[in-house]
Amino acid sequence: MKVIWIALVGVALVAGSASGASKGSSVDLVAYSTPKDAYGKIIGAFQGTAAGSGVGFTQSYGASGDQARAVAAGQPADLVALSLDPDVNLLVQKHLVPKNWRSANRYHGVVSDSVVVFVVRSGNPKHVTGWGDLVKPGVQVITPNPFTSGGARWNVMAAYGALRRSGKTDKQAIAYLSKLFHHVPVQPASAREALQVFAQGKGDVLLTYQDEAIYAEKKGVHTEYHVPKATLLIETPVALTKTGLTKPAAKAFFKYLWSSTAQRAFGDQGFQPVVKSVAKRYHLYHPPGLFTIRSAKLGLNGWPRVNQRFFDPKTGVMAKIEASLGH
Repeated sequence: MKVIWIALVGVALVAGSASGASKGSSVDLVAYSTPKDAYGKIIGAFQGTAAGSGVGFTQSYGASGDQARAVAAGQPADLVALSLDPDVNLLVQKHLVPKNWRSANRYHGVVSDSVVVFVVRSGNPKHVTGWGDLVKPGVQVITPNPFTSGGARWNVMAAYGALRRSGKTDKQAIAYLSKLFHHVPVQPASAREALQVFAQGKGDVLLTYQDEAIYAEKKGVHTEYHVPKATLLIETPVALTKTGLTKPAAKAFFKYLWSSTAQRAFGDQGFQPVVKSVAKRYHLYHPPGLFTIRSAKLGLNGWPRVNQRFFDPKTGVMAKIEASLGH
């Protein structure tokens, strides 16, 4: 597993870097940690276009929640690429992103999709294939901290929704979440940090994006993962800030993210492209029990209600579970 860590440690968790020509305009991109490689390729391709010629970029990557709070606190950002809607909506509340950001295009600001999967040790020695296997005696699960990582929130809601889909009540599904987090020995800050922790040998199962599992494989290290029959569709948003809306280069780059070139870059890293003409080139597994964050019959009802009920830092379900763990 040390080999995996060596392959992955070069990916910055929170990194600022400048690229592109020094002349002309610049774009400040603030993003969550996972798609760093994809954005690197997209930026390079964009700079080769007429609209991107001479445009410089400042890039920052880290845990989605931390990134949103950094922008809210004053970090420059023309475009934010975060893990989930609530992190963008925090910036709406701070009057940094327009309220109508989701109506920016036909894709509602969603630039790529994925699903929550289980990454296991080679040969799957703990025989983990379903959600019930995660809470068996002796199984350790790695998942990021839900108060810093958007990926962690996707994981939590995938678990809750899968239990509800299997016929469990709300109370039973929440009890499962509590039991699950008692099997989590450490909660890294971001999905990429969680992948590195797992790669160093900690834990038996990693809950993560399917694209993270594919990413590790593409780095030359065999990575075994299982897609549970019931899992959550991950939809990752991008939005222009009010500052970005004043910059032609930022607006051009935002539009470019749905070009075939950019969508292929996401697909090559293991994301599911949202542009259908590109998506059909990638054969990612779609489980029979796939559900979305808007599935009211599973008690999800969309991110605004989910975020308040599960992730309020004082009264939310996960705050109470974390308190029970002594965090």
